[in-house]
Amino acid sequence: MNRRFYIALATVSALILPLSARNAPEPIKLWPAGKAPLGDGKFENADPTITVFRPEKPNGTAFVIAPGGGYARVVQGEGAPIAKWLNTHGITGIVLDYRLPKGNPNRPLLDVKRALRMTRMRATDWDLKTDRIGIIGFSAGGHLASMAVTKYDLGEGKTTDPIQRESSRPDFAILVYPVITMGEGTHRGSRKNLLGAEPSGELIQRYSNELHITAKTPPTYLVHAIDDVVVPASNSEGFHKALVANKVPTKYLPLPRGGHGLNGYKGPMWDAWQTRSMEWLSALLKK
Repeated sequence: MNRRFYIALATVSALILPLSARNAPEPIKLWPAGKAPLGDGKFENADPTITVFRPEKPNGTAFVIAPGGGYARVVQGEGAPIAKWLNTHGITGIVLDYRLPKGNPNRPLLDVKRALRMTRMRATDWDLKTDRIGIIGFSAGGHLASMAVTKYDLGEGKTTDPIQRESSRPDFAILVYPVITMGEGTHRGSRKNLLGAEPSGELIQRYSNELHITAKTPPTYLVHAIDDVVVPASNSEGFHKALVANKVPTKYLPLPRGGHGLNGYKGPMWDAWQTRSMEWLSALLKK
């Protein structure tokens, strides 16, 4: 190999490496040290994060990704792989490693709202449009995502924290085999971990997200296998019906098989929701 070849190789490397570094996953802490809020004026030391996966050619759209895990853990297979899939569509994927509730639903709820606010505040840095920031959630992460679309706020006015002044409202949502209700048909493990062993009727109602949809709820796409025995499809059905009743743009894709997790994140049922949800999103963003 001659000198000219090495010069050419060095030139290509100089062009590629900065681009690779620019798009390397970037973990970011959501809260300052000792300032992760508990929702009652108290704080704790905790390090929930978001990890940003940026596409080579961003189209201005982003999804905060809430993996499942029954509110007992955060499942890895519903995090980074989803972000990388979104990247193939030009979408920025932002994986949320939220605090587990341990009986206090404010922990994950405040984290997901913070993730949405931070994404909106960093829109310019990450080549995003502030009105194209959505959320996608799986299983218990779907419950967290459905809390985000029903319990958002438009920013905290009386705060010195610029992140908290941003809106936490997602512009759209995709919920994949989500836990929605805390009542009949819930995933009992998720309810216990979120609300405690014996939640009151008031708590069950407050966190049954199908009961809190309004005309201002963001457009939502739902996916569920009808043979899911872990989280019944009635969760998605009930949320979809409430969206329709409030004239919120929505689409529900019932899949004939796949169970919970859709055959381990692979196969025709998994491929179907990914293809159809992107078609729905594309049509939504053109309106």
